[in-house]
Amino acid sequence: MGELNMEDMPLPSLFEQSRRIHLAATESAVDQDTVRRGIEGLGKCENMISTLGLFSANETKEDISTSNLKYILVPFYLAELMEKVSADDRIPILKASQEKLKEFMSFCEAMELLPKGELETSVPGGSNQMVDRRARKIARFKRQKAAESKLLEIKERKERRGRSTKAAALSTPVEAGEEEMVDDDSEEEREAWLTTISLAICKALDLLEMLQKEEEMLSAIKEKQSKEGEKEFSRAILDERTKTAETWHRNAATRARYTKPAQPITCATFAQDVLEGRANVSDAHEHKHQPLIFGPASLVNGSLTSERDRIAAQVFQPGHRMPTMSIEEAGLKEMQMMQKFQERTAKFMEEANSAWYKERKQPGPVEDEDEDDDAAQERARALDDWKDENPRGAGNKKLTPCG
Repeated sequence: MGELNMEDMPLPSLFEQSRRIHLAATESAVDQDTVRRGIEGLGKCENMISTLGLFSANETKEDISTSNLKYILVPFYLAELMEKVSADDRIPILKASQEKLKEFMSFCEAMELLPKGELETSVPGGSNQMVDRRARKIARFKRQKAAESKLLEIKERKERRGRSTKAAALSTPVEAGEEEMVDDDSEEEREAWLTTISLAICKALDLLEMLQKEEEMLSAIKEKQSKEGEKEFSRAILDERTKTAETWHRNAATRARYTKPAQPITCATFAQDVLEGRANVSDAHEHKHQPLIFGPASLVNGSLTSERDRIAAQVFQPGHRMPTMSIEEAGLKEMQMMQKFQERTAKFMEEANSAWYKERKQPGPVEDEDEDDDAAQERARALDDWKDENPRGAGNKKLTPCG
């Protein structure tokens, strides 16, 4: 941004340059000197507006001219720029920014620009406090989106009209002195500034709430530091975390050769041996649960070479069936079964969603239905005519007294 000569600058030019600084600070990061120049320019705009007496307490938005509507945004722009100032003690900056936002909203309320019920607060501790707050936030968000869409529509409309005017000017030469003057008090310009003010009100309410929370947090931190005697505990915590991270990375580099995953252990006995240090993960293990053999000590550990020895070893057997696999092996088999079930289910679902399953029966010809309806109507008419000619009970002559 270039240097601003604000001493002898008129109010419209001063406001436009300050507004450009605010737009640049909002859309991207700018240096602190530019932010301070924008604050200085908006402060001078406030003094000039007060000196000229552009607004009165007895006026409403309908009484303000279109050329002066934009100056209502000066406190809002000033509050947003003040919030971006960097300082060691941020609490005074937050308070000053909040004062400007409250001033902006109070003036909008006096000018009947603030929606009704926006500044109403529920009773603290009431049951409907959170519900009302949420409803106001939703309504505010909808108004903000509507205002942004409307401003974009007005901008596109102006661009189209500008291109049309430029094309007409190129096709038809205009004599000197015949240029059309821009009407600042047009309905479109007034609508654009009112929509901009409505959008600024939504942003100001959200910004005020955010600044209040930030002030509460900073005040709590400052109070805690004052109670602890201004101890610089944050630096010690950061050093400790850095040391812990470096140690972890150093140990991870040492363990890098063991990063290759080992085969899953499917035997609980071998896993216990690994945990207690009696075996290594890399050792080959074919340990499986075999049926235990109970019997004389001379036969259990020996070789069963004959049928007699095998029968003698099975004399003292338990009354229940012994396990043939470990819990880990049973879990792996169950996982395999579940995987097969999922694959089969996916296949069935794919077949169910195929084209031949979704085909529907085509409706029959309309002419056949019309012919069936006509035949049914003819039969109904013939039955009605027969009922008229033959009333109920007309043929029962023997049941009548004179029959």
